[in-house]
Amino acid sequence: MKYLLPLLFSLTFMACPASIGDLIEAPLSNADIARGLKEALSLGTDESVSFLSAKDGYYKSAYKILLPEEARKVTDRLQVIPGFSNVEEVILEKINRAAEDAATKAGPIFLDAIKGMTINDALGILMGERDAATDYLHRTTYDALYGEFQPVLYESLEKFNAVQYWADAVNAYNKIPLLGDVNPRLDDYVAQQALVGLFSLVEKKEEGIRSDVSQRVTPLLQKVFAKQDSNS
Repeated sequence: MKYLLPLLFSLTFMACPASIGDLIEAPLSNADIARGLKEALSLGTDESVSFLSAKDGYYKSAYKILLPEEARKVTDRLQVIPGFSNVEEVILEKINRAAEDAATKAGPIFLDAIKGMTINDALGILMGERDAATDYLHRTTYDALYGEFQPVLYESLEKFNAVQYWADAVNAYNKIPLLGDVNPRLDDYVAQQALVGLFSLVEKKEEGIRSDVSQRVTPLLQKVFAKQDSNS
């Protein structure tokens, strides 16, 4: 019996190492934090790009691109001219379709920025402001995104015949006496507004992961953002 009890104890201990290990949670390393933040950003940007690049992603959502004030002056005056009675809605649909088309280009640019995130970046983001991840992406991707969006948007505007339609509208407007000529760069404006919508949606996704536990859909996200919760 004196030999049997130690043997039974040893066998019992050996039979349940996982359960004992579960009681001792491994500490969260800086590398874990970096991986978790990259996972969160990848999730948020993928969902944002997928949403906005789908049909009506811009056009029938809160991120709809409206005409600039100068352009609305044109469309208001053209309502009484034959062929332009519905000019504003036609242009709105065309520019939003162009933005949806261009949004497909954003994914690889976001991915490169996320891959380039350092451990120090990740630590600063996790314990930073509620929009720290979005701000990081804005700082590291905006110029590249604009450089990609603007020419693609021009091509998209051409594809949806928005450039010619806008040119026709402006030319008709400019023939009205005493109003002054108007010729805004539609592609530049649409590119800027498309990026405003894109980063707004990314920020919304970030806020969701930070504040809503149910949106932390992987064990790593749960573990990393629990650290944020405990320090808030």
